[in-house]
Amino acid sequence: MTIFQKILDRQIPARIVAEDEHCLAFHDVNPQAPVHVLVIPKVAVRSLAEATDAGMLGQVMLMAARVARELGIEDSGYRVVLNTNGNAGQTVFHLHAHVLGGRVLTWPPG
Repeated sequence: MTIFQKILDRQIPARIVAEDEHCLAFHDVNPQAPVHVLVIPKVAVRSLAEATDAGMLGQVMLMAARVARELGIEDSGYRVVLNTNGNAGQTVFHLHAHVLGGRVLTWPPG
């Protein structure tokens, strides 16, 4: 069981930003920007490479946009990142989107 599943099951506390029947969004414990929120689907999918449900992926993206709007970074700009597997930096193997904003984000990201 991943730490994200434990958060979904309320076994581990998290600073929840938004929740609906499809997704949960919460602040990252190691933020890389002034706003850094993780959006996870409520179904267990290891990574984008293993995702097969376009509807679920759409719900994650819609929740990311909602989070950006509700946290006031929609107009200034934000980045949504899905790291897939180890070389990309994925460390928790439950699909999740990073919503980053609140400062100028450079490209490439380092």
